[in-house]
Amino acid sequence: MKNLIVASLCAGGLLGSSLGRAQGNSEPTAGLKPTATTWRLTSETLALPGGEKMGMVGGDLMFDVSEQLRLGVGSYGAVRGDRGGFITLGLAGEWRQRLSPSWLAHTGLFVGAGGGRGGTSALSGGGLMLRADLGLTYEVPNVGNFAFGVSHVRFPSGVIRSTQPYLRYEYPFYSLLSPGWDTPPRAGTADGASVSSHRNEFALVARSYRIPASVLRDDGQPQHSSMQLVGVEWLSYLDPNWFVKLESEGAMGGQSNGYMQILAGGGYRMPLWRGSAVKLHAAAGPAGGGGADTGGGLLLDAGVSLQQNLSERTALEFSVGEVRAPSRSFRAQSAALKLTYQFGLPGVSGNRISWPALGGFDAENLRVRVANQTYFKASPQWRNQYVDESVSNLGVQLDYFVTPQWFVTGQGLAAYAGEAGAYMTGQLGAGVQQQLSQRWFAEGEALVGAAGGGGLAVGGGLVGQLNASIGYRLTKQVSVLATAGRIQAMRGGDFKANVAGLSVAYQFNGFVQK
Repeated sequence: MKNLIVASLCAGGLLGSSLGRAQGNSEPTAGLKPTATTWRLTSETLALPGGEKMGMVGGDLMFDVSEQLRLGVGSYGAVRGDRGGFITLGLAGEWRQRLSPSWLAHTGLFVGAGGGRGGTSALSGGGLMLRADLGLTYEVPNVGNFAFGVSHVRFPSGVIRSTQPYLRYEYPFYSLLSPGWDTPPRAGTADGASVSSHRNEFALVARSYRIPASVLRDDGQPQHSSMQLVGVEWLSYLDPNWFVKLESEGAMGGQSNGYMQILAGGGYRMPLWRGSAVKLHAAAGPAGGGGADTGGGLLLDAGVSLQQNLSERTALEFSVGEVRAPSRSFRAQSAALKLTYQFGLPGVSGNRISWPALGGFDAENLRVRVANQTYFKASPQWRNQYVDESVSNLGVQLDYFVTPQWFVTGQGLAAYAGEAGAYMTGQLGAGVQQQLSQRWFAEGEALVGAAGGGGLAVGGGLVGQLNASIGYRLTKQVSVLATAGRIQAMRGGDFKANVAGLSVAYQFNGFVQK
């Protein structure tokens, strides 16, 4: 998909947060201390060779490990210039030092992978992105934090070397997480100080674009009349009606493999009758790749949808709308079908929460993996060029254990080495874990999703992957896994590769309303 599970699955940043919180929550009878969490939005303009400029927007989800250190995940994408589709995803860290009650100094590092729209060797090389920044943050209570500073972006195997000022907005809030999978202590059901529930929705999305004949590709040729995409969407409600949303989708049909979009926005939900509602939404964000001419990369989206509940927690949603790139000809009529899971998360502040107050919530077993996967040639024409060179990918995987053995999983990966700097993939699937001893375990998983970019011959963009892993538990929370697998195109491409991977995993509990 050039994907991302990033957004919905940007919860991968929990790895760093939970590592830090493990010590702070070591006394179970003392309750649970919420984790300070921050959404960040960054704007900057990179200087490219030849005097070209590329405006970038970045989004991060950061978790406080200590008073000074934050860790998380993020993505940067082009929205101005002529490089629409240049998108990266990766891991972020930040060190802060308070200077006064309202001012902080900060320095940060982003290690990511990606590229696009000239990103193969011409700009991003293998795809590895390093971004360092230094700046100041001003805190405004009940509004958010405003930051500015100077950043330096480098693609070590490419040609991008750029130093520039940046502006940033931060929205701070709190998350409730518990390290490990030990059963939380309970003292009866919820008491008078019960924690309130904050409504959320997570959806699997299948989307189709109907594209007018007047739309041209970035090479001047007519754009194919349709495009099929798959992805995920996350909604968080501000009140019973208004919501904010984040979605990420990638092409898996329509001769545009490598196309990706990451859109953020909001909307309004209006109930109609029992279990039914109409939603209005608007969103914007970076998009492009796969030959789609989105210009600088900014894509605007607006639409309406009808949602019908199938059960207390699940719903089907049909959405129609229109997308357009304001700086180029790309536009399309959009129709989507969404399978939605509705759930409540604890609404918490910074105060410690007693276990009895969580009597209305279930502890769900989750795991995040920071992964490296390397592809090795399994077909002579698996790439359009550099056919004898392997491709290394960096990414995040998030697992939800439905039972102690069975789990559902999602992964988002991007190339950082192997002259495939525009390649990304996003996949969803299921897996099973089997204990071999107290510390050793084995796993198998099957995934399907979208992939493209970087010159890999994925055809329409639909790929499937099978993995087998052996794991070793270092602690109750942390484990390492070695993986062997196979990935290949499932629709018209010669892409076939053997996979060797290594990942570090962290287990934690999230809390969902009963």
